[in-house]
Amino acid sequence: MSGFSAEWLDLRESADHAARNPILRESVARAFADRDSLTVVDLACGAGSNLRGLAEHLPARQKWRLVDHDPALLAAARARLIAWADAAEEGETLILSKGAQRLEVAFRIADLSGGAGTALDENIDLVTSAAFFDLVSAQWLEAFAAQIAARRLPLYAILSYSGEERWTPPHADDAPMLAAFHRHQARDKGFGPAAGPRAAELLARALETLGYSVETAPSPWRLGAAEAALIAALAEGSAAAVAETGEVSAAIVEDWRRARRMAEACEIGHSDIFARPKGG
Repeated sequence: MSGFSAEWLDLRESADHAARNPILRESVARAFADRDSLTVVDLACGAGSNLRGLAEHLPARQKWRLVDHDPALLAAARARLIAWADAAEEGETLILSKGAQRLEVAFRIADLSGGAGTALDENIDLVTSAAFFDLVSAQWLEAFAAQIAARRLPLYAILSYSGEERWTPPHADDAPMLAAFHRHQARDKGFGPAAGPRAAELLARALETLGYSVETAPSPWRLGAAEAALIAALAEGSAAAVAETGEVSAAIVEDWRRARRMAEACEIGHSDIFARPKGG
């Protein structure tokens, strides 16, 4: 699987939290509002941002299992969660206090390229993931849907890239650059040819076929002057990806990269999903 640095995840965390669709997040909160406690598995957890963005909307006692293939990211997640919490008891399982909530956080190294089954082997109330499913293949998504459906597990999946991008001011080569970027996105990230912008739709359809009630909602990044560093990093990353395709001339890629590093604003489309077994 292609890796992401803790520094990149730190840079995008505030934008990720702001982008979460509040209506869908409230649906998740309502679904578990009568529970005293909740057990959550977070797939491809990175540095733990998804927990920090969701915990305050869940019951007061929570058990989290953070799953990632990268031990460095799991170590970063542990460190950042300790810094985020009001108090922390360190051990193999991290015990955190945040406001009125108590969280038990376990960390698991797992390669999800062969499927998520090994991460779903204990009692679980909710499966979550952020900015992950657009990296996997359509076949992986079908298998994953079957795995959680067999266990009748709800899923809250946020920030799947939807393919829409709007940069301000416009650039003459935005369209060919975006088309090339999408083709780069479809490359194998360790899970087969990536679903990219089709991921949310494919996952929603697979779960509906398996008897789930599925809610979807947009969750775009809306970035402006306060996110200048993130905009510049996006420009660099997108230009580098397009350059790897060889589909756009180096001169155009460089001109676009320079212009986009200084963009006034951009909107990057994402989708959120909340899916529950019907009658569950």
